[in-house]
Amino acid sequence: MNVFRGPTQFSVGPACALTIGNFDGVHRGHRALLQELVGGAKERGLDSCVITFEPHPKEFFLPEQAPARIFNLRDKLAALAEIGIDRVVVEHFNSAFAKLSPEEFVSEIFVKKLNAKWILIGDDFCYGAKRAGNFSNLKAAGEKYGFEVSSLQTIEENGTRISSSALRAALASGDMKQTEKLLGRPYGISGHVIHGQQLGRKLGFPTLNLAVANHLHHRKPATTGIFTAQVLGLADKPLQAVASLGVRPTVEDEGRVLLEMHIFDFNSDVYGKIITVELLEKIRDEAKYPDLETLTKAIAADAAHARNYFQKKTYV
Repeated sequence: MNVFRGPTQFSVGPACALTIGNFDGVHRGHRALLQELVGGAKERGLDSCVITFEPHPKEFFLPEQAPARIFNLRDKLAALAEIGIDRVVVEHFNSAFAKLSPEEFVSEIFVKKLNAKWILIGDDFCYGAKRAGNFSNLKAAGEKYGFEVSSLQTIEENGTRISSSALRAALASGDMKQTEKLLGRPYGISGHVIHGQQLGRKLGFPTLNLAVANHLHHRKPATTGIFTAQVLGLADKPLQAVASLGVRPTVEDEGRVLLEMHIFDFNSDVYGKIITVELLEKIRDEAKYPDLETLTKAIAADAAHARNYFQKKTYV
């Protein structure tokens, strides 16, 4: 899969089948659309292409009211590659892009830059300044510029729409079973292992650390708390762990969000490696403890809970 930072980075390439959206989480509803795009592109002899945004448009317009980010960009791109997308355009959302009229959006981006011959969108798709463009506008533009336009109905399950909003709600409530149901897989976060304060090692629970939120657009994780987890990327099978996602209130007051995990029966130097941490079950919320002794007892109880979770799964 080829990744481009904005359509201005490349000249018109091969004709493409195109869709556009934030695709935060790449949940089952997204996957249905993207799989339709890949299949339709092959039938038409086109490359499949996705335009997505960084930052999320709502982060640009109203950063304090923007939704929690489900996926970082690395995880979103990995999910798109897994589906079989040929190329992804990561558009930097800024004031100039936000001002493009629907007509300019189509003529400059879809036609001149991306050479789109088939555009597949969801049934709630809007585009251009003030979201003034809709499916009818796009169909008319297709007749003008010579590209085909199709839409795909929203995927529902038991009368409930599969959406990023529903996924955020499940994550915020710590309902990891519903989260996995909406995603079609466990919720995972990937990143580089970074150096920590070595406090866990002193307490008898050495941890690996990932920086989850280290700049403006990632300060609101979709979920926080203590979790039963498994770690991918360090062995030929997932490694069992207990993980903490949040701001570590007992030992820090900087407000930075970290994902820490204590992997059971594991002690290797893996700094700098890229790993994925899947959160399988929420054990509890974060808590601030009066001293390190109380914190250590809480960690021991969490680790025992997580070990018991895996032991039960073994015998199911």
